[in-house]
Amino acid sequence: QMQLVESGGGLVQAGGSVRLSCAASGSTLRYYHMGWFRQSPGKDRELVASISRSGGNTGYVDAVKGRFTISRDNAKNTVYLQMNSLKPEDTAVYYCAASSVINLTPRRNEQYNYWGQGTQVTVSS
Repeated sequence: QMQLVESGGGLVQAGGSVRLSCAASGSTLRYYHMGWFRQSPGKDRELVASISRSGGNTGYVDAVKGRFTISRDNAKNTVYLQMNSLKPEDTAVYYCAASSVINLTPRRNEQYNYWGQGTQVTVSS
């Protein structure tokens, strides 16, 4: 059973940067496609970035393209989300998740098997 633990959230001013980390234990991360999701009050949880098992393919929701970068270090069993040029609308709880789906890019919440507990990112204007 895989456990995922996010860290790195906090309060940041608009225009600032935050780097989130997601450390895995109980299983080997390289077997999973990884995603970062976010959820703000009153909104559905949305996928903001995902990365393939090798790290060779990444995808982003339009709202974060050019500002966020997802990466992974399989040797460290860790996935990262570098967030730059942050905006107040980026305020949310950010979750990392692991998917065992193969042969397609998982984009829906239900395609992800394991979830972290979430870390709050608050961007002040």
